[in-house]
Amino acid sequence: MPAHVAESDSTTDPLAHERAHLAASRAALRAMREDVQALDIRDVTANWVNAVVLQAQIDDRIKALADLSHTPLFFGRLDYLHPVGGELAEGAEGEQFYIGRRHVHDAVGDPMVIDWRAPVSQPYYQASPKNPQDVGLRRRFGYTGGELTAYEDEHLTDPTEAAQTSRLLQTEIERPRVGPMRDIVATIQPEQDEIVRSDLGGTVCVQGGPGTGKTAVGLHRVAYLLYAHRDRLARTGTLVIGPNRSFLHYIEQVLPALGELEVKQATVDDLVTAHVEVRGTDEAAAAVIKGDARMAQVLRRAIRSHVTPPTEPVVVVRGSRRWRVPAYELAEMVDELLARDMRYGAAHEALPQRIAHSVLVRMEEAGEAPDDRVQNAVARNPSVKAAVKAIWPAVDPAKLVLRLLSDAEFLAAHAKGLLSEDEQKRILWAKPARSVKSVKWSAADAVLIDEAGDLVARTHSLGHVVLDEAQDLSPMQYRAVGRRCSTGSATVLGDLAQGTTPWSTDSWAQALFHLGKADAVVEELTAGFRVPREVIAYASRLLPEISPGLAAVESVRESPGSLVVREVAGADVLDAAVVAACEESLGHEGSIGLIAADARIPALAEALTAAGHAYLSPGEETTAESRLTLVPASLAKGLEYDYVVLDEPAAVVDGEPDERTGLRRLYVALTRAVSGLTVLHAGGLPGALR
Repeated sequence: MPAHVAESDSTTDPLAHERAHLAASRAALRAMREDVQALDIRDVTANWVNAVVLQAQIDDRIKALADLSHTPLFFGRLDYLHPVGGELAEGAEGEQFYIGRRHVHDAVGDPMVIDWRAPVSQPYYQASPKNPQDVGLRRRFGYTGGELTAYEDEHLTDPTEAAQTSRLLQTEIERPRVGPMRDIVATIQPEQDEIVRSDLGGTVCVQGGPGTGKTAVGLHRVAYLLYAHRDRLARTGTLVIGPNRSFLHYIEQVLPALGELEVKQATVDDLVTAHVEVRGTDEAAAAVIKGDARMAQVLRRAIRSHVTPPTEPVVVVRGSRRWRVPAYELAEMVDELLARDMRYGAAHEALPQRIAHSVLVRMEEAGEAPDDRVQNAVARNPSVKAAVKAIWPAVDPAKLVLRLLSDAEFLAAHAKGLLSEDEQKRILWAKPARSVKSVKWSAADAVLIDEAGDLVARTHSLGHVVLDEAQDLSPMQYRAVGRRCSTGSATVLGDLAQGTTPWSTDSWAQALFHLGKADAVVEELTAGFRVPREVIAYASRLLPEISPGLAAVESVRESPGSLVVREVAGADVLDAAVVAACEESLGHEGSIGLIAADARIPALAEALTAAGHAYLSPGEETTAESRLTLVPASLAKGLEYDYVVLDEPAAVVDGEPDERTGLRRLYVALTRAVSGLTVLHAGGLPGALR
């Protein structure tokens, strides 16, 4: 593919020209930022509220225009054969665009760098010799320490140019990583670009094995949607949901590097624990039942059981007149509200208005002329309020779940035909709590409370939600996320082979149904760009046991020597061997991850400290001085390191409640390496790896 490469010691004019354009672009970006900083809003705001809002917008704009020294302003160039959007005049040349992470213009407004999300930039990712899309030349740039040091040309319409693998593209993919996850905007592949640019209106589910870039694709899709639909998403909001805080910290710099500062991030637990403190845990069997979608129907039955058919009329006294609404008419109102399937709380608010309206009809028939103020007054009448309290009382979601999990008879009444007696016993508390405040709620309990809360009052829906590591959610957790995008769309990311919870899904069709997005398009990424071919092939030996039928990732990267599997002569010397392997890995450039079963972490931490090696915990940012992270296997998902040392695979498997989950946890641990993996074991390897 490359026709020409110029290295850092080159004195050719093209390289000097590109460096000059980079310097000019940086100067233009500084000028854009200074223009915003110089804005004086004292005479353009009507009041202090407007001033605060406008100043916040200006501050955000200043942040977005920051020039990040480690982030090149542009990474590519497109030379079109014809003017974009216009006819080619005789003798005229096509236009030239530099493609980068953000838009930069000069003093007169002419573009110096085009945002990668703009339509004119798309051929940078999609054009090929078979379909050049009017691009004559695609140029890629190579950087070292922020300095432009190389370029590489591809003449898409030249039939004599042989297709080759881009060396600069490969170098960028393999560049050692220190610090949090970085963007992949310079290396997006055509199949990834199609997902990134898919329309806001539809939900997309991306099944992607290790190293296929699914997380980065999801984040870049958010950035693209904010570019293409900024006004709409500014009103409705966006949210990225990850599996844990360590993961969110790892990815948190990707969107700011692309100029997007306002996207919120959370875990599923964050969403459902806004009003409940989680202090307890469930046994796996109980958590699976609480996470089952049948619990939604149990809760629905329980909440509607609070509605009591009226048996007495309502008598409203106003002045010297008495207005009577008979019980049969009240029953009709209740039946109508139940049939409409309204939220319980909305119906609770509607019933007094229904009763008041009935009273007003009688007043009008008697010759009076009541208005809306009279209706509202009647709705607040003590007799009406008392009737509503008896017929359709207010329900507290937490108290409802407390009663379900404490009262065997109440649970049995509403779980009949849904949960077996054994299942009911598993989720009932052995020692019922006395009050909501004294309960040691579990994470699964919090999801039930969230579901009950939505039955009472509709959950606010966002414009777009990205859900990563989605395979690990329970049906009830899917429902909790689905409520947050019920009127919006979602990007669902995951890998069925990496499901490591007892309730993890076996099918995207099931997951998307519970999410409320059954019509979502499922895309599969099978080309691996991060994990070396030897490493992913070794890990894929587990696939027939952990996810039969799932296609193995085909890595595009050959890296001889990237996999070392070493048996250690006895458990008593394993710790020392692991430390030695870490020291060997530290001899390479980039980040190092030591992954081990959770139970092995204290011993390895002690061994590293005794050997004089400081180490980080997952989520802490690696630096040039601190590159070694000690990672419990339970927190490894979604993280990547240049070199990984994996301690005792069998212990990783044994640390889980069942073999399938353990093998899936091992699959995750085996696929965290970008450049090299060393596996050390004193005991036997799991059968599939032998």
